[in-house]
Amino acid sequence: AGTAGCVLANRLSADPKTSVLLLEAGGKDNYHWIHIPVGYLYTLGNPRTDWCFKTEAEAGLNGRAIDYARGKVLGGCSSINGMIYMRGQARDYDQWRQMGNVGWAWDDVLPYFRKTEDHYAGGDDMHGADGEWRVEEPRVSWEILAAFREAAAQVGIPKSDDFNRGDNEGCGYFQVNQRRGVRWSAAKAFLKPAMQRPNLKVMTHAQATRIVIADGRATGLEFRHDGAPTEAAARGEVILAGGSVNSPQLLELSGIGQGELLQQHGIEVRHELPGVGENLQDHYISRLVWRLKNTVSLNEATRGWRMMMEGLKFLTTSKGALTLSAGVLAGFVKSRPELETPDIQYHIAHASFKDPKKRVFDNFPGLTVGPCQLRPESRGSIHIKSADPFAPPAIKPN
Repeated sequence: AGTAGCVLANRLSADPKTSVLLLEAGGKDNYHWIHIPVGYLYTLGNPRTDWCFKTEAEAGLNGRAIDYARGKVLGGCSSINGMIYMRGQARDYDQWRQMGNVGWAWDDVLPYFRKTEDHYAGGDDMHGADGEWRVEEPRVSWEILAAFREAAAQVGIPKSDDFNRGDNEGCGYFQVNQRRGVRWSAAKAFLKPAMQRPNLKVMTHAQATRIVIADGRATGLEFRHDGAPTEAAARGEVILAGGSVNSPQLLELSGIGQGELLQQHGIEVRHELPGVGENLQDHYISRLVWRLKNTVSLNEATRGWRMMMEGLKFLTTSKGALTLSAGVLAGFVKSRPELETPDIQYHIAHASFKDPKKRVFDNFPGLTVGPCQLRPESRGSIHIKSADPFAPPAIKPN
């Protein structure tokens, strides 16, 4: 019941002739920090809501292993992420189509974006207004961010009011998945309205351990529910929506993947499929922090009497610091003038941050600008380290 699983459960159970079983390894989304937007700082690295994966030691990171957050709760990553609504750029989708991924061009996927969307400004040729996925403007503004945006315009980075129209170039404010200042997750948007349907059954604390395969076909799932071994048979089909980490892990545990690797762990090879777990692509953010003078940052705003005022503002108006997403301002730029579309994204926040494990703001007034590569060239992998379904896989972003 992660981001994709909630959508699939909603769409499939809309047909009363189809019975749907949705499994979630984590628990219910009844933790208060899920719903208060700034609470994502307390859901990341928290075993109540996060798988708490770590990468293997990375040579490219000077031997460090870093946290690799994934949601373990109803709603999955949409319940713990920074709530930024970002579709991507039209050219990237069109290139996927040119590489052979039929149905993935921008004009192919845009109708689905519009179908799911409930955009604050209403519907048009790019946005939908009748869908489940609420998209709003941020409810926090800060003097230093407005100044940064003006400075970007002065050096040739144009102002943008909407990063979700196919070309992201420019500097502007992120749109967020919130409803009136509260997180709007896939569980709230897609799953909760469908749970009243008699043909949908949702089980929490139910971790899949193996796909049952008979005569070359997936016929069911083995899973642990509240610690007890359980099995479900599928008359129709088994759909994996475990994300980029758990889906390849479950395939390999079920005997689907690289035969030599599976045999090393004593797993019977049911289907040789060498691509499983390969071609991991991810973008990493290097956070650069500037010390601020002559202005108030989020660091001061979340201490003492100012914090009390921010809490009161959130309770009365659903605005202010407690509605913070993972960056408020964004910049999309080209690293080289010959590029057609931007390849660098900046996340810009009016605060300095400590080590993420401490999940609290640092002690000095700061401005954090985090660039990341939109088309990373690194290729890594995710593979099991043992036949134990409860052991984390080896995540190697390379």
